[in-house]
Amino acid sequence: MPSDANKSPSVHKTLFWHDPAKRAILFQSLLVIAVLGFVGMIVQNTLHNLESRGITTGFAFLSQEAGFGIVQSLIDYTESSSYGRTFFVGLLNTLLVSALGVVAATVIGFVMGIARLSNNWLIAKVASAYVEIFRNIPLLIQIFFWYFAVLRALPSPRQSLEPLDNVFINVRGLYMPEPIYGDGFGWVVIAFLLAVVAVIGIARWSKKRQDETGQRFPLFWAAAGLLIGLPLVVYWITGSPLTWESPVLKGFNFRGGMTIIPELAALWLALSIYTAAFIAEIVRSGIEAISSGQTEAASALGLSKSKVLRLVVVPQAVRVIIPPLTSQYLNLIKNSSLATAIGYPDLVSVFAGTTLNQTGQAIEVIFMTMLVYLTLSLLVSAFMNWFNTRMALVER
Repeated sequence: MPSDANKSPSVHKTLFWHDPAKRAILFQSLLVIAVLGFVGMIVQNTLHNLESRGITTGFAFLSQEAGFGIVQSLIDYTESSSYGRTFFVGLLNTLLVSALGVVAATVIGFVMGIARLSNNWLIAKVASAYVEIFRNIPLLIQIFFWYFAVLRALPSPRQSLEPLDNVFINVRGLYMPEPIYGDGFGWVVIAFLLAVVAVIGIARWSKKRQDETGQRFPLFWAAAGLLIGLPLVVYWITGSPLTWESPVLKGFNFRGGMTIIPELAALWLALSIYTAAFIAEIVRSGIEAISSGQTEAASALGLSKSKVLRLVVVPQAVRVIIPPLTSQYLNLIKNSSLATAIGYPDLVSVFAGTTLNQTGQAIEVIFMTMLVYLTLSLLVSAFMNWFNTRMALVER
């Protein structure tokens, strides 16, 4: 029998402690066990403390009657509704202001980012001043400015401003005619969806045709004609199944119509303008990251400055812009939680605020609130990562 000293060195590599992969699995398993044990200890200690103080746990409180009103609700809600319904009311209000903010901030940010690179001295300086002012003032201060200094200074309902017919602006909000959908309006919606599908098909065909022949198809006008014309034709055929309910002043306030409360307007303006200042810098840096040779080559082909920007510079800059743009979208969604400072009924104000104070279910309420923001952030990140992958250059 050969002695241990005569064994090949390769034999030692098969031993457990000499295998880096096996050691890594062991240490990672021990770390996971330690973390789970620590979390379990915290949970057990928390439950014991809650039990000793007579505080019940669980989600049974969601079925209890809330007993308080909410100034804005996208779904049916009354004071007799449950706490579970307040959760959905706050969630929808958060999604509303976040979606409006993302759209407005993107548009304003792209416009200001491009304006900063304008050859016009005045436009470039105005855009630079916008960026430097609004990105260096805390968001909470901007929310207070729009709410208290601008919107709360508007006249009372009886002295309302009327910029358009049946549109009134006063200290209590913006009042507009509300659409009332009649029988047959569903066909108009179906027509619009079919137009969207048709536009997607035409866009793909147009791209394939341009790749093969080099000829560009007027996609914009074709898409506009389908998206507007087809629903209008169906609308007329079905007998115009849409009426409008105008707001009417009764007593000390308006009744009927659609209302945009000042809290929503102030929060939307502040979030959009603040985030747009950062997006403008992202757009500017993305455009400047494109080689000047690309612009010079496009100009040498006889393209106008607008076409150079739209067809050559921006499509390439988008690949640089998307990753940091994702962070700004996430920041905007999370910053919407500052709505509680002015009383906008978002998730934090309605659920993590009033509901928590009335029920005392702090752990459950905060857990659900954190889970919502985590889920929204992960969904936005997943979508933007997918979009970034679609826009990325594929090497051959």
